[in-house]
Amino acid sequence: MIMTEMTMTEFEAGLQKTRSVLIPFGSIEEHGSHLPLDTDTMQAYEVGRKLAEKRAIFIAAPIHYGVCRSSGQHPGTVSISTETLKGLAYDIVSSLYRQGLRNFILLSGHAGGTHNATLIDAGERLLEKYADLKIAVLTEYMLAAKEGRPLIETEGDAHAGEIETSRILHSHPHLVKGSAEREFPSFPNGILVRNKRKYWPGGVWGDPTRATAEKGRKLEELVVQALDRFVTELEEWEE
Repeated sequence: MIMTEMTMTEFEAGLQKTRSVLIPFGSIEEHGSHLPLDTDTMQAYEVGRKLAEKRAIFIAAPIHYGVCRSSGQHPGTVSISTETLKGLAYDIVSSLYRQGLRNFILLSGHAGGTHNATLIDAGERLLEKYADLKIAVLTEYMLAAKEGRPLIETEGDAHAGEIETSRILHSHPHLVKGSAEREFPSFPNGILVRNKRKYWPGGVWGDPTRATAEKGRKLEELVVQALDRFVTELEEWEE
């Protein structure tokens, strides 16, 4: 059940089928010279739509902005503060809770550590506020990397590389503008740097030259299957 396409009466009827909702979180962030800025959001929302074809679940409207630290100086990246992201997550879940939903999956297509720690922080606050709420924070990329390990040829592939390029080649091929060179960032250990592009000029973390649409199709299927299992686990979860 795709919330942006539903009427209020359809939403009300949907509550008779499920009290679970997936909220896709993404980012507007550089993904090399070949992938669209909305790559993270596209991946999270796409698997949500596919999941809704398999089971009764609400798929909320995606959040297109996130906390982007390492890529903050690359062209096109639009980052929001941790306070803003935390407030968005908290307010959206609270509103959906008041609408009758009880099981929440915050699925992030953006794998940034600060970004996802912020979502977890919001989730912890929500657990304290609502006694009958269940909530989980998942990184869509980590699901793809784990479930698709036998398919991935590039060790350490993480951003705009083999995995993400394959995913967009499958789901939105018209938005892939060629390819980019294999690259890994060279940030110094522990030192926070101002000029991040000096250590990560191309904005790629992996090898997009090994990407194929067929890999993307298989990765997407594996992520949807893993999500399907996870939603069942969350719905049945008892502390």
